[in-house]
Amino acid sequence: MPPSTPITTPFGPFADRSISDLGADLRAGRTTATDLVRAALDAVTRLDPLVNAFVTVAADQSLAEARQADREIADGADRGPLHGIPVAVKDLIMVAGRPTTMGSRHFADHVPTSDAACVRQLRAAGAIMVGQTTTHQFAYGPTGDRSANGPVRNPHDPERMTGGSSAGSAAAVAAGMVPLALGTDTGGSVRIPAALCGIAGFKPAYGRIPADGVFPLSETLDHVGLLARDAEDCRIAYQVLVPDGLRPAGREPRVAWLDTGSLSPCDPRVLRSVRAALEAGTGPVSELFIAPRVVQDLREGFTAIQSGEAAAVHADRMAETPDLFDPEVLERLQGAAAVPAWRYVRALRARPLLAEAVDGLFERHDVLALPTVPLTAPFLGQRETELDGTPVAVRNALLALTSAWNLLGLPALTVPAGTVDGLPVGLQFLCRAGDERLLFDAAALVDRAVRDLPATDATGVEGERVTA
Repeated sequence: MPPSTPITTPFGPFADRSISDLGADLRAGRTTATDLVRAALDAVTRLDPLVNAFVTVAADQSLAEARQADREIADGADRGPLHGIPVAVKDLIMVAGRPTTMGSRHFADHVPTSDAACVRQLRAAGAIMVGQTTTHQFAYGPTGDRSANGPVRNPHDPERMTGGSSAGSAAAVAAGMVPLALGTDTGGSVRIPAALCGIAGFKPAYGRIPADGVFPLSETLDHVGLLARDAEDCRIAYQVLVPDGLRPAGREPRVAWLDTGSLSPCDPRVLRSVRAALEAGTGPVSELFIAPRVVQDLREGFTAIQSGEAAAVHADRMAETPDLFDPEVLERLQGAAAVPAWRYVRALRARPLLAEAVDGLFERHDVLALPTVPLTAPFLGQRETELDGTPVAVRNALLALTSAWNLLGLPALTVPAGTVDGLPVGLQFLCRAGDERLLFDAAALVDRAVRDLPATDATGVEGERVTA
């Protein structure tokens, strides 16, 4: 049974500590990597029974790696801003010698023999992988409550879902158990749980963080991403993983609001909170619009490609061991397998044309802003809701404002943007590949402004409208 009352923030020791602060303390001798890892392990012991963020924890190995990090720092061998920092890893990103289950019974005994490329990069930077975090089974779901490890609970209200599929990674960071986590994002799986849990989540441009050693959901849509307390911590980790990922900008970001009217109905309170957070940081912004026909093509293209590729990954398991799937995940995969192949081929052909149409929105603006998710965290197991008077499936609502950007491979970042009814909401930024520095600069403006902003401040600003 869930706890009768929500956890009281702040949660664990990393809830209000930035990676920069932790690094400064390490280098000044005010703390050690061993201290940080012990703090993370203690927080997992204390808080994880409430949220179920972790599948496995590697205490002995993590402490041994922390002691080695301390020796290196003492000897002047500083590997950079993540040296000695505890990190959690989504349970479909391979970590050598540790169980990696994909949230499934099919892989209950699976122990990889080599690290995923992104884990190797983090190890080379001195980061310490403390454990694997719960994923929606095979990453095929945005709710985060269907896993062989059980549902992940939102740290702000454990009766509510975190969103998914990087559910455990989001909960682990939001509850302050670790300062940084790896996730994957195929239709919003980093950004959705980050927004619902009140943290930052970054999906880089397609392929920028390598997906080698990551169990696939949809290979041409899958992105490896980062979850952290705020955008600055995501930026620091991204620069470690992609050293050339932030080219000089040379100007302030030109930000526009992307109207959600053609994308999804939204809770008006979420819209007000997010728009107010944006304009508290940037001032009044212009307003852009995506034509409904483009939205329909984006949605159909995403569904066709994800369905075809997910069905291909799991065809043999569906045929041979269907009983090992979570029933809801199996039903989704069976539906995916029924999508005709011609739809997949047509979607692949349409993809460049859709990218060209949406690219027109960036002609006079560097960064587009919109809500990350059009509602606050639903209850665990909830599958239907209502948005602004419109009945909507929870799964569709969670994905409505995030999935298109996976189809196009665009960088996308969500940052906290206040609360509604005490639950976090997220503001999402988009940019062209190559403009990531401007994306993070825009987020920094909002981060500085949002902490003192009332949760549901309204804005009446309206600017130009541009149609894609």
